[in-house]
Amino acid sequence: MTQNQALSILKTGANVFLTGEPGSGKTHTVNEYVAYLRRHGVEPAITASTGIAATHISGMTIHSWSGIGIKKKLDKYDLDKISSSSYVGKRVRRAKILIIDEVSMLSAETLSMIDAVCREVKQNPEPFGGLQMILVGDFFQLPPILNVKAESEKQAVLIENSPARAGGPARFACDSSVWARLNLVVCYLTEQYRQDDRAFLSVLSSIRRDVFNNEHLRHIQARKVEPARAPKNIPQLFSHNIDVDRVNDETLAKLAGKPREFFMSSRGPAALVTALKKGCLSPETLSLKEGAAVMFTKNNLFGGFVNGTLGTVVEFAGGCPIIKIRSGRRIAVEPMDWTVEENGAARARISQLPLRLAWAITVHKSQGVSLDEAVVDLSQVFEFGQGYVALSRVRRLSGLHLLGWNERAFRVHPEVLAKDGSFRAASGGAETAFTNISSSELSKMHKNFLKACLPAGPRRKKSLL
Repeated sequence: MTQNQALSILKTGANVFLTGEPGSGKTHTVNEYVAYLRRHGVEPAITASTGIAATHISGMTIHSWSGIGIKKKLDKYDLDKISSSSYVGKRVRRAKILIIDEVSMLSAETLSMIDAVCREVKQNPEPFGGLQMILVGDFFQLPPILNVKAESEKQAVLIENSPARAGGPARFACDSSVWARLNLVVCYLTEQYRQDDRAFLSVLSSIRRDVFNNEHLRHIQARKVEPARAPKNIPQLFSHNIDVDRVNDETLAKLAGKPREFFMSSRGPAALVTALKKGCLSPETLSLKEGAAVMFTKNNLFGGFVNGTLGTVVEFAGGCPIIKIRSGRRIAVEPMDWTVEENGAARARISQLPLRLAWAITVHKSQGVSLDEAVVDLSQVFEFGQGYVALSRVRRLSGLHLLGWNERAFRVHPEVLAKDGSFRAASGGAETAFTNISSSELSKMHKNFLKACLPAGPRRKKSLL
């Protein structure tokens, strides 16, 4: 399915599961839909399963939006307390459309709790109280974290043999009973905007379809490098934070001169500010020196960079670092804002240089980033999808430099593999069904949904800050 086809389906007000391979334009399609709604005076609730994903879409975590926080289950007392909260009650009652990005990292239990809150607040027995639900993500990517946290290969076995895989509680959001009740239209995007290397696309597709073989392994082996011969000043992706911190701290310390420090500023409710800081790829205190390898952490097409653009600090001028990117362009970097927006208003804001040291980053934090080149260590991969996510950050094989891998690196979750076939089939059916609807009828459906979202007409929203 193309992005335009998916966008047309979204405009009808149908509940949608928007999925597709990394680089297929899921976030772009959501942003186009949000822009369309806002042009017509409709403000959707924009959320994500993690803080990092939320910063990419200027939203808040679904845990914060729904008021469930870190709860693992809800009893009647919890539900009454959350629904009586003025903040939660107001935002849920006002919402007409709820977007949840990176739904693959949301557990089935969490999705059910959000459904319960929405039904209770809206006093509506329909799934999520009758909201248009837009669930975005790719289940081949990083899954929900279980109570058993895998930190090694040995602990990873515990995940594979956990109750979720032995007839116990469902692990994935799509296993939740409310998922089935939503009658989701599956929009499986099939275009590719990140990778343009056929051999590399073949490798990624083979992992995704669990048909990775010796031919694909030969491509991988050809990209193996010894640590001492790995390219310098490009990002290194690791499975664990301890490796990332070690590489960044040690490499910065080797550069001559005293580091310049840049501090994050913030404004808004403490809880929302904390969530923003947790999800922001730029650190609260950013230490830089001339010669430091950096990566931009935000999109600014007019400024000449996107999230993932690589560069080097060449000097400091007027209190700002000057970054030379791969094209040779020099960019004077000034602070940018990350915000939590609700109903068109900014509720919290942090400000920092859109940079981070780029010698190393975790696979988890790389999700959503596109890289021209990276050194990747898959030798300590401990979770299904981790290797796939790391590899798919890079645009082509020539930009991939592998330090090593283990047997889990090229595996996908068997349950997800089985579900993917049904998602593809459902998307094909939806594509056929909507193709048979005339353009005039579709236009009427779009207008009717907008009318349903704006019973009192559009209103201008003001910032709450």
